[in-house]
Amino acid sequence: MSATRMMILGLVQWLEPVHGYDVRRELMSWSADKWANVQPGSIYHGLRKLAEEGLLHEVATEQVGARPARTTYGITDKGKAEFQSLLRNGWWNVTPAVDPFMAAFSFLPALSREESSAALRNRATQLRAGVLQLEAATKADWADNKPAFVAWMWERNVVMAEAEIAWCERTAQRIETMGDAWESISGAAGRGEADAVASNNQV
Repeated sequence: MSATRMMILGLVQWLEPVHGYDVRRELMSWSADKWANVQPGSIYHGLRKLAEEGLLHEVATEQVGARPARTTYGITDKGKAEFQSLLRNGWWNVTPAVDPFMAAFSFLPALSREESSAALRNRATQLRAGVLQLEAATKADWADNKPAFVAWMWERNVVMAEAEIAWCERTAQRIETMGDAWESISGAAGRGEADAVASNNQV
């Protein structure tokens, strides 16, 4: 939620006075739903909540024809201070992301050797498709109208994805060539579970 707050506050400060629709359109053009978990449906709610907290203020509300009324927002001094605080926290602190894949990978022996290898190669395929999509976006005409640093962000995502692709393929190959050693991993994991159950029963 802090990333969504920061991005909404930052965009309102840049574009004010601005409608919620324009904030949403800008964030989606950055693909912020993919790399910052900014959900499109949360943007309007976020604007209203930030206004309730005194971080934004409503400049005007207008209605054209039968269309729903649209509210224009601006940022308050309190909102500017909150944005700077969130911004610097994001720049200066490394916050580990919660990755469901890491939780699943910790139970690697629960899958067969064939399925775990296939899953890793499938993950690499999906990541590669994402890389191609980002690379195509950077070459699109509309990307020319974006600030240069937006392309730099996409470049970072490409580099990180390429590193994980290489790791997935390397790990899949390790699993495929383990032979009988795979059984020793599975057995060790099973003994670990049994030890944990026994320990819990003694408490």
